[in-house]
Amino acid sequence: MKDQLIIFDTTMRDGEQSPGAAMTRDDKVRVGKQLERLRVDVIEAGFAASSPGDFDAIRAVAATVKDSTVCSLARANDNDVKRAGEAIKGANSGRIHTFIATSPIHMQHKLRMQPEAVLEAAVRAVKLARQYTDDVEFSAEDAVRSDVDFLCRIFEAAIAAGARTINVPDTVGYSVPQLWGELFATLIGRIPNAGMAVWSTHCHNDLGMAVANSLAAVMAGARQVECTINGLGERAGNASLEEIVMAVKTRSDFFKCATRVDATQIVAASKLVSTITGYPVQPNKAVVGANAFAHESGIHQDGVLKHRETYEIMRASDVGWGANRLTLGKLSGRSAFKARLQELGIALASEEQLNAAFARFKELADKKREIFDEDIQALMSDETVTPEVERYKLISLTAHSETGEQPFARVVISEEGREARAEARGGGPVDATFKAIESIVASGTELMLYSVNNVTEGTDSQGEVTVRLEKAGRIVNGMGSDTDIVVASAKAYLNALNKMAAKSQRMNPQYGVEARAV
Repeated sequence: MKDQLIIFDTTMRDGEQSPGAAMTRDDKVRVGKQLERLRVDVIEAGFAASSPGDFDAIRAVAATVKDSTVCSLARANDNDVKRAGEAIKGANSGRIHTFIATSPIHMQHKLRMQPEAVLEAAVRAVKLARQYTDDVEFSAEDAVRSDVDFLCRIFEAAIAAGARTINVPDTVGYSVPQLWGELFATLIGRIPNAGMAVWSTHCHNDLGMAVANSLAAVMAGARQVECTINGLGERAGNASLEEIVMAVKTRSDFFKCATRVDATQIVAASKLVSTITGYPVQPNKAVVGANAFAHESGIHQDGVLKHRETYEIMRASDVGWGANRLTLGKLSGRSAFKARLQELGIALASEEQLNAAFARFKELADKKREIFDEDIQALMSDETVTPEVERYKLISLTAHSETGEQPFARVVISEEGREARAEARGGGPVDATFKAIESIVASGTELMLYSVNNVTEGTDSQGEVTVRLEKAGRIVNGMGSDTDIVVASAKAYLNALNKMAAKSQRMNPQYGVEARAV
């Protein structure tokens, strides 16, 4: 019998700390449902004390997800722990994840606390968390640069106080596999009550070694890995869930543990997170990249045709590739469309929203011969701005580009129900479109990113455009999709402006409460 390796997904907390990747409550519920289908063990849904919006989102995920543990992060103080406890109250299985920094540089310059005060705060937080749930996790932020003797003391005290998961984070992505494995072996070997807790690893990818470090910790005794879909996370990201899961599965001869993850749901999770956050997956990304199972070399192609395992160590179908074709078309009915939305974890608030989504589906079906799940996910990205905050809406767009002539665009948009028209010239039709929109809205935002990706294969594929805007320290991503790239670009720009105008929507964590834990 192999040990179970617990998969702790922090896409909705640490992953959300990526610039512009903040998720709404509905976004988090959608991601939570997909993670549940993926059979993730623990879902860290957010940081309850960071904002009322994140508190509500965690509570909504806790009420929706039934088969995974729902977790909230909390700093080691009374208010944070209490907010986390209230947020997870409705969960079938809830966890509080409390943390405090333990490295000299953090204790001196950030916390301005002496080590003994840090240890006392950790114990107090764990004991308070145990009043809300028996499932308490404790993390020593920046453990990678912490004194080992102090780590042993604080971990032993946290376990004695009731923590049943001990997380050792490489917060800054500084470690290397051999040293990270040795640290786990040292901690587990030296701490007298180490056997009373599950040991967890949380690695950042600043040096490109997050997955390797995580797996080294597993080999040294860790039985929980904290990771994110697509490796999403601030700076260079976190350890990729899909890479951890498939490494353990593919090399079952080497790893003495196994996960309960349904790997066939990996690609669906990857695409959903990419769509919601606006972070595209690079083509050569392991497991979930578009080229992960593609073979260009003639030698490779010949080998795979003769025997797949000559150049493939995994089957594409094992992780969900090729299993997402939607057998709907322009003759499909509303009931079939609604059923497919439910299978994809997309819940619409009203019949009016369903009718609007179905109308867009029919329009798309007239343009594309084959419809895929990715098309549906992209189509539903229009729902990321709810009607009550949809200040701007595209009515019509005319764009013209001709060799030797400066491109121009003419737009008609609805601004809070009033139509406005403008036209502008630019370096290309997209540039002209954005300038025309700005001549109406005068948003004062700065364009930080413009990215285009095809949703599926073929020249009739939808283009999915991501626009990232910044204003006064606030960053938002807007997304739009259409078979016409210029139209998709206009939708994405307006989507971002709507998010920027939504004052009630929570700010991205990196600009709010200090939430850069672990």
